[in-house]
Amino acid sequence: MLAQSIGMGKRDWCQAMRQVTKYPLWLGHVGDLRDLRAVVSAEILAVVDLAANHQPANLTRELVYCRFPLLDGAGNPPWLLRVAVSTVAWLLRSGTPTLVVCSAGMSRTPIIAAAAIAQLRGCSLGEAVAFITPSGPADISPALLAEVQAVLAEPVA
Repeated sequence: MLAQSIGMGKRDWCQAMRQVTKYPLWLGHVGDLRDLRAVVSAEILAVVDLAANHQPANLTRELVYCRFPLLDGAGNPPWLLRVAVSTVAWLLRSGTPTLVVCSAGMSRTPIIAAAAIAQLRGCSLGEAVAFITPSGPADISPALLAEVQAVLAEPVA
């Protein structure tokens, strides 16, 4: 089965990308990038790929593709986390329809999207996570959450 060959269970593979209320933001997993019709029909213009454990996606020339290979846990360089969060925040601030993906769409995807929303709304990361998680399943890594929280707490030069 294709889903198993990329390290995902059948349930994860069937979970389609989902839009976050009030934002031009979709959360998904790498399997969503194989269905370009759905991506294009949602009028998504930018894809942010956070999956360090997968090959870069092969997308159409019309889509903006940003890849930040993050680990689903501790060990991510702070600069990489900061750039990933800032990129998603900038895309949302500009009104660009954006799809954020990782392997299963349940840890890196929601935490980076929540951190971007926290920057936009000026709220805490916890409030942003609570805002994002009702849109679909989430299993956020505590170690990754702590790393992102530390990056958000650092002053930007």
